[in-house]
Amino acid sequence: MAPGSGRPVVSFGEPEGYDEQARPRPLGKRFRPRIAVAAACVVLGVGLIGGAVTGSWLVGEPGEGGARDTFAAAGSLWHGVPVDQLFPRTVIGKGAGPGGADRIWTRIAVAPDSGCTGAFDPLLRKALAPVGCRRLLRATYTDATQSYVTTVGLLFTDADATAMRSLDGRFSKEGLDRRTDLMPRPYAAKGTEAAGFGNDQRASWTVSVLTDAPVVVYAVSGWADHRTVDEPQPAEEAMESGATTAVAQAGLGHEARGLADRIERALRKNVGPATEQSS
Repeated sequence: MAPGSGRPVVSFGEPEGYDEQARPRPLGKRFRPRIAVAAACVVLGVGLIGGAVTGSWLVGEPGEGGARDTFAAAGSLWHGVPVDQLFPRTVIGKGAGPGGADRIWTRIAVAPDSGCTGAFDPLLRKALAPVGCRRLLRATYTDATQSYVTTVGLLFTDADATAMRSLDGRFSKEGLDRRTDLMPRPYAAKGTEAAGFGNDQRASWTVSVLTDAPVVVYAVSGWADHRTVDEPQPAEEAMESGATTAVAQAGLGHEARGLADRIERALRKNVGPATEQSS
């Protein structure tokens, strides 16, 4: 997955999924899983590996044969999809900013694919432990003004659909995605605008547990000038209308949520329109 690894890569100026036929989901709400996502991932992954399979996701309950097969296949995408497909060099976020403003993010660093050691605060690591950590992929982006930096991650788990649904239910019921002691950590790449993006610089974050693929998607944002943040704020709260904190007014909740949303949907790239079904 690291640049220069010898694998073919493809660069995309603007990920698909933002035109008149496929507008982004409304921001400001916690991601709700879609049955269609796992199928989109397997078509993408298998197509890139061998080009032998085409089509779209089968839609069904997670326990049924077709959905079970595609769920399992989605778990192997970390070694079958080029880095530029998972983390495009440039990501366009139409309407992703405060007040519906557009956003453009540029990738400045990709972390070597790895395990989860050191990637999460201790309590978040404990909360995620039931689903395991098969592989962790991370990249850090900056916005068009280079005012903010955001690390986005894809945690590929060892869990089955039942375990993923259980974890998602716990996050929702207990509000684990809003607790400041359960934050993901940034990837601070040397020699980039994110070199000083450490734990004390985290301003806003989001964590989304998918139930139709063994993946946890997260993002954490901060200021590019490396200022310390005394009171980080979860993206969902920072994006609320009327929020007056410095984090909210800077739009850092939108940075984390908007980028995580588009990286999640990048997994469905090159897949035709599919029927979406809420879990």
